[in-house]
Amino acid sequence: MHTGNMLVEQIRTLIAETADAGDAEFSVEQPKQAEHGDYASNVALVLAKKRGVNPRSLAEELQGKLAEEERFAKVEVAGPGFLNFTLSPTAWQGALQDILDAGDKFGRRDKTGQKIQVEFISANPTGPLHLGNARGGYVGDVLANVLQRAGHEVEREYYINDAGGQIEVLGKAVKGEDDAYGGGYIEALRKEIDLKKPAREVGAEAAERIIKGTKETIKRMGIAFDTWFSEQKELRDKGEVSRTLGDLAKVDATYEKDGALWLKSTHYDDEKDRPLLKSDGEPTYIAADLAYHYHKFVTRKFDRVINVWGADHHGDVARLKAGVEFLRKADHFDGKLEIILAQFVRLVEGGEAKKMSKRAGTAVRPEELLESVEPDVVRFFFVMKSVGTHMDFDLELAKEHSQKNPVYYLKYAYARIAGIIKKGGKAGRADLSKLGEPTETALIQLLAEWPQTVAETADDYQVQRVPHYALAVADAFHKFYEQCKVVSDDKDLTAARLKLVEATKLTLEQVGATLGIELPEKM
Repeated sequence: MHTGNMLVEQIRTLIAETADAGDAEFSVEQPKQAEHGDYASNVALVLAKKRGVNPRSLAEELQGKLAEEERFAKVEVAGPGFLNFTLSPTAWQGALQDILDAGDKFGRRDKTGQKIQVEFISANPTGPLHLGNARGGYVGDVLANVLQRAGHEVEREYYINDAGGQIEVLGKAVKGEDDAYGGGYIEALRKEIDLKKPAREVGAEAAERIIKGTKETIKRMGIAFDTWFSEQKELRDKGEVSRTLGDLAKVDATYEKDGALWLKSTHYDDEKDRPLLKSDGEPTYIAADLAYHYHKFVTRKFDRVINVWGADHHGDVARLKAGVEFLRKADHFDGKLEIILAQFVRLVEGGEAKKMSKRAGTAVRPEELLESVEPDVVRFFFVMKSVGTHMDFDLELAKEHSQKNPVYYLKYAYARIAGIIKKGGKAGRADLSKLGEPTETALIQLLAEWPQTVAETADDYQVQRVPHYALAVADAFHKFYEQCKVVSDDKDLTAARLKLVEATKLTLEQVGATLGIELPEKM
């Protein structure tokens, strides 16, 4: 298991060579308790099992050899055969130099050759975006940034559901013949569209206008999609739905019943089979979704497809995955489908939650929030919590222009760093052996974890790890600044500490770019 942490990888290589570990998979991780050292490894346990020897004895043998390495101040055997390592100042100084040498490539991995699509927001064009859509939008955008830094080729996509019965229902709502959708935006559409047209035409025009507004909102959110994919133009008009249904029939994935065509989705753990064509021949949502995913995996050949959906679509997950498995059998692709469900958002103000109902037209819109809260704060707050948990957006805290607001705390740290560098100047050559104070070492250790943070987030999609890492760096920097005077009469110590400040600035710049927020030189 490779973490992406340069220092950990160096330690892993050193252990593997010393232990003659070959291709054995062993861990090198930070222990939960500080008294167990900086890093711990189960290498002796793994190798002892393969070699049929006592793990404690093997660990003691490795301890004797590794203790001679200059990177380790102390190597201890713990429990049945774990090895705990306390790093020497030399190791931490080397890690700092590695960061400085990497420059703006710090945290970026080599190209993997893997092509990934992240599809997010994709709200039905029957009404404006709401805060739940915004949450999925920011999460999808930051995840795409992380995946790019992890070396993948990434495309951001918005799927426009501009076909089917919902468009006619929207048209009827605008014409005043149906109350499925309502609110101010419907009233506005009535003034802009010729209501004498048939309902489907009115609905199509209304959807176009709604999508135009959606694009403006997304631009304000700081998100840029590579592709806006139209269901009507790319799937229905080109016969992709019929072709997909034909492929499903080839692998005996469908059957007819009550005049409708059904998908045997229970073959892949769905709770019941799902209709693909209604009795009137109209394709269902799942039929269009399967044609869309055929287009993703077969036509465009994505290796991985990540859909960020609202939690209200949880019932669609099993049926889509079932259909994709049938298509995989029919069309022989290896692409992997993953679905992230973004839980609901409440906007809390004065201890009370504002109601959100898209159908009633009373949803709080992202553009409304962006009018009262700075865009960077909105973005940061939406990705701070796990997307799988419900979220209360604290409007009062978001508006706070002090270090109580985590975004301002982060920006203040960066501005202070910029100010120090301006005062002290960029250090030339520096003797990093001058560094060794506990807060200096703690900051270096945290900076060295940025590549690992990227790698882990690219693997498990827990994007909240990135803002939490940013705040941890800001906190570690503030502690260092309080304990260690950077610019002093000691020129050698000043130069070394300025190098540490430069590395912190460099790291925060990479983190800020990944989050999509700006860090100011002055506050």
